[in-house]
Amino acid sequence: MKVLYEDNHLLVVEKIPNVPMQEDSSKDEDMLNMAKQYVKEKYGKPGNVYLGLVHRLDRPVGGVCVFARTSKAASRLSKQIQDGDFHKEYLAVVYDNGLKEKGRFTDKLLKDHKTNTVRVDPKGKNAELDYEVLKRKDNLALVKINLLTGRSHQIRVQFASRNHPLWGDQRYNKDSKAGQQLALWSHSLTLKHPVSGELMTFTSDIHRYPFDMQEVEK
Repeated sequence: MKVLYEDNHLLVVEKIPNVPMQEDSSKDEDMLNMAKQYVKEKYGKPGNVYLGLVHRLDRPVGGVCVFARTSKAASRLSKQIQDGDFHKEYLAVVYDNGLKEKGRFTDKLLKDHKTNTVRVDPKGKNAELDYEVLKRKDNLALVKINLLTGRSHQIRVQFASRNHPLWGDQRYNKDSKAGQQLALWSHSLTLKHPVSGELMTFTSDIHRYPFDMQEVEK
């Protein structure tokens, strides 16, 4: 687990792709417990370690994520998310299929909790994102995404519903193949420090498959 920043209030790490954010039915190792163990060992904390899970990344997704080290920090970060002051930027490889250079997607998304899938549905919650194409190769596009709302599976569903599914998306891309890695990365987070109020940006750069588009095509 790569630590990007830490102080008495925040722990910012690079989430490992295919590792869940917190313990689930698989009982696989998860980021929250890994982070707690890191704090416990580094600072010699006795007993249970508090870490607040204030936002989530889908299991296949890697990149920057933040934990709160105090309940006060967790509360203030959660309020930033509710107020739209917690800014998230992602990188993704999608199927081009005539994708415009930039744009905004606005939909209503509804989650089926039984199947853990999301679909565009007028009964759903508002979902918005802005995107910009950074690079194209054959029928693939590397896009930068500014997430304006934080709905479950939002990026994956909004692009797939417009015939631009993400590379390697086993759930929403019918042409994905077993073993392909979902090409979605949490590139940066911008937030206000929960105590000082300082505006802070944390970045996790990608340098691996499947974002090297030469590798994707091999």
